[in-house]
Amino acid sequence: MKIKVNPWQLLLLLSLLLSFFPLVWMVSTALKQTDQIFSDFLNPIPLPVTLEHFIHAFNSSPLHRFFLNSFVVATSVTAFQVLTSIFAAYALTQFVFKGRQALFYVIVASMLIPVLVTMLPNYLLLSKWGLLNTYFAVILPQLASGMGIFFLRQSFRTIPKALLESAEVEGATDWQKMWLIVVPAVRPMIVAIGIILFINVWNEYFWPLMVINKQNMFTIPLALQLFINSEGGTSWGPMMAVATLASIPPIVAFLLVQKHIISSFLSTGVK
Repeated sequence: MKIKVNPWQLLLLLSLLLSFFPLVWMVSTALKQTDQIFSDFLNPIPLPVTLEHFIHAFNSSPLHRFFLNSFVVATSVTAFQVLTSIFAAYALTQFVFKGRQALFYVIVASMLIPVLVTMLPNYLLLSKWGLLNTYFAVILPQLASGMGIFFLRQSFRTIPKALLESAEVEGATDWQKMWLIVVPAVRPMIVAIGIILFINVWNEYFWPLMVINKQNMFTIPLALQLFINSEGGTSWGPMMAVATLASIPPIVAFLLVQKHIISSFLSTGVK
């Protein structure tokens, strides 16, 4: 019996394995002894397993502070972006006003602007306000999300108008219609957007690097540079240990809501 091998499926499987290699190498390096990191770097199974790099990372830097900073920034930005996206999407779908469609096109166009273009103006403005090396410096430029507004607008448009009109006849206000009808109806999409935003902010490196130079305000991505010494060498074991710990929150968050993410993008058409 011949087994047909689809070359495309084989290519996808190979791509999947290659995409997992950096993650496997990171965890393996974090658990290997120092002398095994490069002498046995092709072996993904660390034998013997050691936690010395994790211990060294915790003893040499205030990791708990870095995790707290990342958590405060990521949750704050996510909460504000989700809220502003809900308000903007509701206004774009339920209110009729002049220039509504043009405003939506402007929001979509803003998604095409490279982040590097706005970094310097934002930095100069925050510097003038005296907000560098604070949570506000990292959070303020990220309070709105064109992506969130776009996807929530598409989701809100799928809600039957008759349902909202009947609620209005019963005396419901726009505030009540939004929170009691619209938001519950598209909860999977809201959760999906929230998780995507959280992961993006958690992994952000360049913007915090520009506005934060005090070590006690470092986020986890910035903390990784502490393991590069002045001579140009790198403490790969502790660095990979911190990177492994930093990967846990976004991975857990994604696994907890992956059903919402998949169902939201499959059930919601982009009109």
